[in-house]
Order: sequence, then structure tokens, then C-alpha cells
Amino acid sequence: DKAGVLIVKILEIFEECTIQVAICQQLEQSPATLSPEDAVINAEEPILKVLFTRETAAHLKSRPQDVIHIYPPWQKLLLQNIDVPVIMNTYFSQKVLLSEHSEAREKTYGLTKMLIRKNIISLAQTFRLDDLDDKLHQESSDNQVPCAAHTHNNGGSKQHASALSAVNDSLLEMVESQGAVGWREVQVRVVIQRVYCLPAREGYRSHTQGNKPLLSNGGMFCRLCLLVQDAYGMFSEVQLQSLSSTDDIEQYCRRWEGKSCCLAGMKILQRTTRGRALGLFSLIDSLWPPVVPVKVPGQSQDSEMMTTNLPPPSFCYILTVQSGEIHVEVDEEEQISNLYQPPAVHGLKEILRIDGCNKRCSFWAQVLYRRLQSKHSVPIDQREVLLFVTDSTLQNVVHGISKVVDVSVTASCVLSTEIIEALSAGSQLVFFKDALWGNGRIICVERTVLLLQKPLLCSAAGADLSELTGPVRLDELDSTTQASSICALRGTVVGVNESTAFSWPTCNRCGNGKLELCPQDRELLYCNQCSEVVTTPVMKMQLEVFLSCPSRPQSTVKVKVWHEVSIALFVLLTMLLFLQTYEVQSVLGKEVGLLNCYVHSVTSHPNCVALEEIVLL
Repeated sequence: DKAGVLIVKILEIFEECTIQVAICQQLEQSPATLSPEDAVINAEEPILKVLFTRETAAHLKSRPQDVIHIYPPWQKLLLQNIDVPVIMNTYFSQKVLLSEHSEAREKTYGLTKMLIRKNIISLAQTFRLDDLDDKLHQESSDNQVPCAAHTHNNGGSKQHASALSAVNDSLLEMVESQGAVGWREVQVRVVIQRVYCLPAREGYRSHTQGNKPLLSNGGMFCRLCLLVQDAYGMFSEVQLQSLSSTDDIEQYCRRWEGKSCCLAGMKILQRTTRGRALGLFSLIDSLWPPVVPVKVPGQSQDSEMMTTNLPPPSFCYILTVQSGEIHVEVDEEEQISNLYQPPAVHGLKEILRIDGCNKRCSFWAQVLYRRLQSKHSVPIDQREVLLFVTDSTLQNVVHGISKVVDVSVTASCVLSTEIIEALSAGSQLVFFKDALWGNGRIICVERTVLLLQKPLLCSAAGADLSELTGPVRLDELDSTTQASSICALRGTVVGVNESTAFSWPTCNRCGNGKLELCPQDRELLYCNQCSEVVTTPVMKMQLEVFLSCPSRPQSTVKVKVWHEVSIALFVLLTMLLFLQTYEVQSVLGKEVGLLNCYVHSVTSHPNCVALEEIVLL
């Protein structure tokens, strides 16, 4: 009864680019006494093309012959050289049931879902590219598929099965035709370029106990992800099921990377761009340009045109599986796809000379030492870990470049339990896949994978990947040594800080440093971890020693040394802390070295270097 209400009768419905398009006839009035079938179409009444969004269409559940009231603020768009006006802004629309017969029909129809024709419009048609051939037009018309009908009759089931068997090779075309809610009728054939894990959102993370997961992510729930690429070169990240254990990531990498797979039952989680996902696009950039020609919509399929001057992708769709459904069919028996780009492995020496920032790199290195960043305000499972690594390309360098580099492992980099346990046991050869290089640092971030075995396929690009022979050498302390690095140290003792010296007993079986007095015998020590009396405890001690180093003659060098690691100062510490018969003056001038040390700080005012003696893995 309000002014400005547009009354239309639907004649035909189809879907295009996620918009429902209804061909309608405008009615002057909607008599309450007539059913939609009785409202005879008058040739003089104007024909309109009415656009409904996906949400509005789902609310209306319209069918041909339905009468719809469209309330303001609807708008009419008149297109040049086209006689049929277009009605937009139809958010306030209502289906009108004009009789009991209509209500009964509505209840009957409500049990089934109507098949709606979907027009797949290629970008070549949209932009009217000149060299579009007839074949492309034919492909577009052939790709028109009906909406999946979940009806109880056999005909609907057969039609759904035939629609699901359709395989497309364009991610973008599927997104445009099927929409953000998801597609179930067709499959998209893609190539798996990378397999990795991403941390699950906070609600699914498990809390770690104590400081056992030194390399972060211990016990964290993670999501298995695929970076896929279609025949047109477009990338998408597919987020699959959550994993309570990351131990399977290595076998997923071996079984799936480089293989073709078909995606179905996907829905769009996010459309992201280069500015919002630098980490994702740094990985995509490392796989660009494609190694083989890719299809270009609307262009003749000439190899030169398809491989040169292709701009890198500027956006990427993040896909996830429909709730309770997983439709990722990987043909593991198939040969490796020609589109697959295995990680290009470089020596560390070559990586340190790469120009630019945010470059992905892969390398094979020996882990010598690990250290958890001591930011006490940050939970232990969210702290960064420094791994100090080397390879033959660094060890064989005489001078001019460091023999050891540090790799920062952020909390967002998911590490398998196998990697964590292996590094806890000792030094390991580790394959770093798709680490990030920039600003003079190597960082393991999201989508970086650490493996104990080299992938079956990798491109060495002429790099020297020979294993280390002989003992590992560290750079000696000099004027170029920086904080948060490791080095070798030699010098002469010039002072001892007796006020900071202390010692403590540890269990000779498990190394527990928190022993208690035995309840039965207060003169004995008791270990709670072993649940036994400790009769022969191992004494550990700490002491700060000041050294004079020829490599830094103007600096005060302060070293925190430990009994259990220091062979060079073992006798000195024993005399000072236990026998107490050794005068401090008698150890001054003693030569010390070589000690392996971690550099805590380097300051110029005062000119001081603070180090801590360490044990290499």
C-alpha cells in the first residue's frame, strides 16, 4: 500500500557472477483475489531485468510465476542500446502469496531446491578481447552447469553426479561462477606447489607444559595447507583439516608436492592481496614466472606470449573445505607435473649475497647451537629461537664472510616434533625450505618447512652442497663481532669477579639441578625426578672472568664460564671454588682458549663485550 512499491512477476531466473538475474514483467497492481497463475501476462506491460544478491535470493526462494514486491530505495538503470531496464538495490523485497493455493504450492516446492542455470562468463568475454576465437565462446556455453539439487528423486541425484564430474582448470572462473559460499558441482584441477602447516587460531592451541618445546609450536594444533596453481598460473592457498601432530608433514610433502589434484567442496575464506599478505606473496613470487607456458584467457596460445612479460599475481584466494567435507583428490601415482617448481637449493655463502628483501631461499645446513630468546614477558611457546648454522660454503671461506650465520625461527613457523627432538639430541643436518631472506637475516616464518631429509626433487643450481668434513670452526672474536652471535675466544685472565661465583649440586643420573634434603637423612640429597637419594652429586659452578684479548685490545671482555663446559678453566674454577687455597693473583695472566661463546652484548661506552661460554650441539 506504500508509494513507490515495484510489483513484478518473474518469468525466468538464472545466475551470473553470483548475482541472481530475474526476467520479470512489471504489474500495475497485485490483486489479492488472484493467484500468480491467474495474473495473465500482458504484452504491453514492460519487461524488466531484476538483480538480486545471493543473500536476497536465498531469502526469497523465488521461482517463475512468483509475484515479488520490491520496496524503495530500488533503482532503475537504463543501458545504452538495450531496451530492457535493469532494477538494482532490491534488498527490501518480499514474495507475495495471493491465495491458499499459492501457500500450498509454496510448502510443496519448499521441500526441493530449484535448479538454477548458471552462466559462466569468462574474462575474455567481459573485456571483449579482439582475438577471442569461437572455441572459447563454445567452452563458456558448455560450462553452464546447474545448481546441485538435493532432492529425493533419482533424476536430481543423477544430475548432481554428472555436474560433479565436470572438471575445470581455472580457479578464477570457478570463484566467479560459483561464488564465495562455495562450489560443489564442479572440480578444479590444480598442481600442488607447496605443502606446509599454519598455526591454528588461538582457540585451538594447546597449552604447553614447562619449557620442553624449546623450538616453539610444541603441542600446538596446526592446519595442513596446500599452495596450488592452476593452468592459468593463478595461485590459491587451500587450508585443510587441523592436525594435532606435525609429524606427518614430511610425508605429505613427499607424497603430494608436484602432483596434480582436483578440488571440490571448497569455499572462499578470504581474498587477500600483496599488501595484506607479504609472507604468502613472497612464496608466490619465488614460484614466478612459471617454468612452463600457462594459458592466457583471450589470447592465442603461443608459447612466447604465455611465458614472457607476465605480471606477477596481485591477489590470491584463501580456500577452505566445507564443514565436514574434504574433497581434495591427489593422484599420487601420477608423474610430477611440468608446472611444479621444486625448491631451488643454494649454499649459505650465495644466500648472504642476495640483493633485495623478502626473498624466499632454501638451503641444507648443519645446526651447531640453538638459543631461546630471553623475553620473559612473552610466553615460552611464542618466543623466537635462534639456530646457528653453517655449511661447507662458509667453512671453506678464508676471510671476508662469517663462518656461522644465525637463523631466526619465529613462533609462527610450525616445527614437527621430529625436528624438535632431533635438535634436542644433538647437531643435525637440516633442510630449510622456503625461509625468508631480508635485511641481512634469514628468518623462518609461516610457510617455512624444516625437514631432516632433503626433498626428492630440488634444484641445486650448481651450489656446493658437500657435507662438512673435519671439526667446525667459528669466527674468532674481533672488532666486527656483533651481539647475539657465537664466536671463538682466546685471551689472558686479567680478573675474576668473585662476588658472582656460585655452585650447585646436580643429580648424577638425570642432571636435575633442584635437589632437596633427604627427609630421612638431612645430610644426604634427594632427587624428585629420580625419586632416589643422590650420594655422588655432580657439582656445577658459574664464574665471571675478565680477559685481555689481542683481537679486541681496547675492550673489556667479560666471560661467564661454567664448570661443566669449560675444560680450559676447570682447574682454575676447582681451586677457587672448592679448595679455596688458590689466591686469585695466582691465576691472573693464565692463557685461556679456545672457548666457544655466545655474545650477549657489545657496547662502545663503556667499551665492553659480554659473553657466555656455550657447548655446541
